[in-house]
Amino acid sequence: MNGASASASAGAGAGAGGEGPLVYEAWKGSNVFFLHGRFIFGPDARSLFVTMFLIVAPVSIFCAFVARELMDNFSYGLGVSVMIAAVLFTAYDLSLLLLTSGRDPGIIPRNAHPPEPEGFDGNAEVGANQTPPLRLPRVKDVVVNGITVKTKYCDTCMLYRPPRCSHCSICNNCVERFDHHCPWVGQCIGLRNYRFFYMFVFSTTLLCLYVFGFCWVYIIKIRNAEQITIWKAMAKTPASIALIIYTFIAVWFVGGLSVFHLYLMSTNQTTYENFRYRYDQRANPYNRGVLENIREIFFTPIPPSKNNFRGRVPQEQGLRPRATNGFMSPNMGRAVGDIEMGRKPVAWDEPRMAAEIGDLGAGLSNLLEDKDGRFRSASPDLSRDALAVGGGLEEQGSSAMNPGRTSWGVETGR
Repeated sequence: MNGASASASAGAGAGAGGEGPLVYEAWKGSNVFFLHGRFIFGPDARSLFVTMFLIVAPVSIFCAFVARELMDNFSYGLGVSVMIAAVLFTAYDLSLLLLTSGRDPGIIPRNAHPPEPEGFDGNAEVGANQTPPLRLPRVKDVVVNGITVKTKYCDTCMLYRPPRCSHCSICNNCVERFDHHCPWVGQCIGLRNYRFFYMFVFSTTLLCLYVFGFCWVYIIKIRNAEQITIWKAMAKTPASIALIIYTFIAVWFVGGLSVFHLYLMSTNQTTYENFRYRYDQRANPYNRGVLENIREIFFTPIPPSKNNFRGRVPQEQGLRPRATNGFMSPNMGRAVGDIEMGRKPVAWDEPRMAAEIGDLGAGLSNLLEDKDGRFRSASPDLSRDALAVGGGLEEQGSSAMNPGRTSWGVETGR
């Protein structure tokens, strides 16, 4: 059950039972929940089955056509260990996949109301007796390890994002230490699941190398047993050839990803920061040395989730938002374009729009009166429509109307 579909049913249940809905039922993000909020996935969680198939299918072929044949080719029963190791390694890899995709990546709960504005906007155009509107600053400066870092305001979550936090446009949540949204695991990669993500990618790389290596072992054993060339031995086990090609291609992807993220961990960067900020051109405030950076990822406690998905929604979040007279969002008065949200820039120009609305209202009220008090038609099409309406009313005996006018006083074509 996802947050969008659950909100309507949760609202009905709350009204009938007198209690607020559960957090996962009223969730405003795009996530999908399973087992009553115990597991949280991204909206593209179906891709998880594709990833599992790409792991399980080749391992099943390996066990059926390669490992089973190797069971009798090793002394002291060591051939059985090849099969057992493949099965256990695959189970371990899939468990890391579920730990990555089925847990809270570090979502920051949304605010029910925007934070209190800190000052007046001096650039806004106001009248003599009007109070300048309050404006939230677009960014705030935060000092991290002696280096000033700018934190942005999120209009969706109505909060200032902590350092290294970003809003995922796919899951529609602000995620702490946001790295990227991985479509292969169907989840954001952030503070609370990055460790398991790297372990999953690295273990998948090792699994590919394991299958790749033992397929060659089987081919060599066939060559030695039958005293034939390596090419003829390969022709006798097409399953091994298919697995060698498959794992060779796959290891370039997962192996390259493992090396790239090993570099990111050693320099304490995220994928998002590496592609957007380029710390090689300026100081990285989070880099504390290779050993400390690695320890931070693998050997520090994972912080608890800030969301109790199975708890009740706080009562104040069910109330109507408080009045915000004179309040201005950081985005008002400028182009609103958030790369992380994937929105197109929209220009806000309140004084110009107010003037245009005022001119339109004045034009509608005057309607360009004639000298004799009658209104002129602004459009020939409107005149024809009005004539038809006026004629119908005259046939019904409306003596109060001029035959040449409609019921709205618009002069017909003469």
